Amino acid sequence: MSRTANIEGYAALFNRPDLGGDIIRSGAFAHAQARDIRLLWQHDTRTPIGRWLHLHEDRTGLFVHGELLLDSPHGREAHTLLTGRALNGLSIGFNTRVARRHKGGRTILKLDLWEISIVTFPMMPGARITRIGSAQGPAEKFRTLTRQHAA
Repeated sequence: MSRTANIEGYAALFNRPDLGGDIIRSGAFAHAQARDIRLLWQHDTRTPIGRWLHLHEDRTGLFVHGELLLDSPHGREAHTLLTGRALNGLSIGFNTRVARRHKGGRTILKLDLWEISIVTFPMMPGARITRIGSAQGPAEKFRTLTRQHAA
């Protein structure tokens, strides 16, 4: 059996502009299924590092729960950097389906989510892993990395 460590956080926040001026609205992820979304390292499609187990929209944004595969070199690296607090960013890869232009960007109403990556610099500054599980302990044992976002 593969060694894993659970992670949780927000991959996107609603009603806040990202660094490119895009704003994602609630409902944009309505059709996303965790089994279809890849967990990548730094948006590199050649480097999957785990899998997403659950995702859902809440009033804050897109909440995600997944597991890092610690038997992969990049999965171990991600876990080390996360537990060492060297990084905690999340970033989404998607195709826009429905959007409206506004001054400075877009308001995204519907999108096709392809992947969620652990990254050094997220496009959405508040998109962060908030908790990470121990590599040795049970899945329920988490270490809090950052405070969860208030809506």
